[in-house]
Amino acid sequence: MKILLVVANSKKWPLSIPDCEVVSARKYLTEPIFSRLSGVRVFNLMHPCRYQSQGYYVSLLAEARGHRPVPNITTLRDLHTPAMVRMTDAAISELVQKSLTGIRSQRFELSIYFGRNLARKYDKLCRELFNRFHAHFLRAVFVRNKDIWTLQNISPISINEIPQSHHDFVEEAAGNYFTKAGYRQRKVQQFRYSLAILHHPDEKEAPSNAAALKKFIRAGQKLGLDTQLITKEDFGRLSEYDALFIRETTNVNNHTFRFARYAEADGLVVIDDPQSIIRCANKVFLAELLEHHRIPTPKTMIVHRDNVDLITHTLGFPCVLKQPDSAFSVGVKKVERADTLALVAEQMLEKSELIIAQEYLPTDFDWRVGILDSKVIFVCRYYMARDHWQIVKRDQHGEKQEGDADTLNPNDAPDEVLRIALKAAAPIGNGLYGVDVKQVGSRFYVIEVNDNPNIDAGLEDALLQDRLYHQVMSIFLQRIEEKKLVSRAAK
Repeated sequence: MKILLVVANSKKWPLSIPDCEVVSARKYLTEPIFSRLSGVRVFNLMHPCRYQSQGYYVSLLAEARGHRPVPNITTLRDLHTPAMVRMTDAAISELVQKSLTGIRSQRFELSIYFGRNLARKYDKLCRELFNRFHAHFLRAVFVRNKDIWTLQNISPISINEIPQSHHDFVEEAAGNYFTKAGYRQRKVQQFRYSLAILHHPDEKEAPSNAAALKKFIRAGQKLGLDTQLITKEDFGRLSEYDALFIRETTNVNNHTFRFARYAEADGLVVIDDPQSIIRCANKVFLAELLEHHRIPTPKTMIVHRDNVDLITHTLGFPCVLKQPDSAFSVGVKKVERADTLALVAEQMLEKSELIIAQEYLPTDFDWRVGILDSKVIFVCRYYMARDHWQIVKRDQHGEKQEGDADTLNPNDAPDEVLRIALKAAAPIGNGLYGVDVKQVGSRFYVIEVNDNPNIDAGLEDALLQDRLYHQVMSIFLQRIEEKKLVSRAAK
């Protein structure tokens, strides 16, 4: 893969970074040869990159040419958005306090070169900021007020602002970055494209177990996809890949959403995409969406402080209260009496302005229909835990007991289960979803649509086995090729 470093003046560029071509911004923007290049990654080292400046157009045209620039337009916008700085400050405050312990001044500037600083003690903070604001030369300014450090500003810096005494370190950091990220190591002759699987090695309730991850990797490689596992520490490597598969529990408030958002903006094929994460993460949204599309659900109320007293009359007892962002049976409470109802509702409404209340439908199992690209890929029955009303039962120490499960041929499942599952997933998108359905007699009700559903070796793959992983990786390959065709046609 060819690496282009786009700078203001290539003749005055002071650094020596092996295997990288240094190109002036004017040359990149105006000479036709660059618009026809493929297999190129552009690193925009221009500053400033304000709206419609030369640096801005380097990233804008690089995106249009399929050169996947770093930083991309989304990052350039974030760097000029005070709200993003405030959000970042809140998210990493604990790390900031720990990293800056011992500094006596009221103001501190941190230079970040390819995610590193000359002082190794700041590397973790540098890496976190680099992962959030993916630009290679950054300066973060922190101020202290009553012993609390806050991030006041973060902005790109030009090569002219980097002291000459730092140049050797910057060259080393750049060399390490390009080598680690794999830009110089792609096995072109063996793999056509590359795919990253985001996972958390220590996650207890991960959407895919270790055996399943190995099967995804093997299936991808057989299709010509250089498939690798990455973690949240590898945000800076995203531009290396053609696709991102998130196999870590997603949430709009953690790094998984940031990965999905950045990858999509950078032109990668992404599952789960940011829109699917947002739509599936909130049960209030899902309740409104399912009602709008006339999809059968248990009788449901969107609850706020002014209508709590209507739950008893509308739903009766027992009923189920749900925190909007509940997952893995956590944040879901079965309520038997009016006095308990008031207490549970109050606790949930302290965390969210709106919550969900549903009628209780007792069943021995829930259907789970796995859907990808608007097609059914597996069907399971998840049985309730022994002497419990949910699939997962937790004791006071958080230990869990799960019910049994089995996997069916979709042709053996009731037609109505498949029909309403596909209908429920359609308004979310064409990603990977798990639709939960309850069956009461001959009637079927959608409980929720989950992004990032479980695909574990030994359960969801029990019927198709390796073919299930091949099917998922085939969709990635198809979508990557479609993106490449669109990119080539646009040139």
